[in-house]
Amino acid sequence: MNRIPAATPWADALLHGTGSVQRRAIAKAITLLESTRADHRAQADDMLTALLPHTGKAFRLGISGVPGVGKSTFIEALGLYLIGRDHRVAVLTIDPSSTVSGGSILGDKTRMEMLSVHERAYIRPSPSSGTLGGVAEKTREAMLVCEAAGYDVVIVETVGVGQSETAVAGMTDMFVLLQLPNAGDELQAIKKGVMEIADLVVINKADIDPDAATRAQAQITSSLRLLGMHGSGGHSLHDESLWRPRAMQLSALRNEGVDRFWEKVTQFRGLQTANGRLETRRQKQALAWMWERIETGLKQAFRSHPQVREELPAMLAAVTEGRIAASTAARQLLAAASN
Repeated sequence: MNRIPAATPWADALLHGTGSVQRRAIAKAITLLESTRADHRAQADDMLTALLPHTGKAFRLGISGVPGVGKSTFIEALGLYLIGRDHRVAVLTIDPSSTVSGGSILGDKTRMEMLSVHERAYIRPSPSSGTLGGVAEKTREAMLVCEAAGYDVVIVETVGVGQSETAVAGMTDMFVLLQLPNAGDELQAIKKGVMEIADLVVINKADIDPDAATRAQAQITSSLRLLGMHGSGGHSLHDESLWRPRAMQLSALRNEGVDRFWEKVTQFRGLQTANGRLETRRQKQALAWMWERIETGLKQAFRSHPQVREELPAMLAAVTEGRIAASTAARQLLAAASN
């Protein structure tokens, strides 16, 4: 078995500890992952390699939805329900970072008062730090840490909904989109493309206006059928061995429908495991993650290249003043880096 590097002695507590001891170890591990120092990155890589054999057994659930749809209330209700069924639940929440100050409020734990203090739950808010996709840069790695610690359900809550907020579907086993009844955004969500990748659409707060929730469910169900008929082989309408995206109603505040939601998740997991799509999905995600980190590393290496750092100020000024085309400046800087 791979050994935990000596530089992170607390990582043994992550694997074998209990209660507050293990939670502190998880927090230290994720903090190490989020560090930008080169020596910390090297320690984090060693730690991940050692933890990898202990990962992969959890179910990864992505949750997204517009602000105010009730994501935190829903996750708390779901988490408490799962704990009651002897699961251990980790929640990774992503807070948007300010484009002005760069800071984040990180207040998601305060909206999950009961779940955040439960000994069988772990909640970690992280700043998006400007990362597109609605997820923090190190979310994938933080998921592995939680899995190694024995959490068998890992929930990722993303920032908002939009064209760039779909990266969570590329790192989880199931992507759930929360919608509001009578909000007038059902078709808008389809335009944004989020509906195309949703495995399950949940109309939350159905108790506020049951009639509107029923209309929204019918409209979304019809739209999902149309999406399944046009170009999405994974959403085939005729193959019973495949999962077909669907819509449902619930009220997280009243804790109504959470059990039915988990029944659908369990059905999804069973079908995707039996037909091999769950394993294939994770393999594709791992390769995509590798290429994403390569692209990020190349960008960082480019910016730190001595020749690029020397020529960059003049190029920035020339592009800003309109003396050179942006594409030309980019090619010249790339040529400088290659030399």
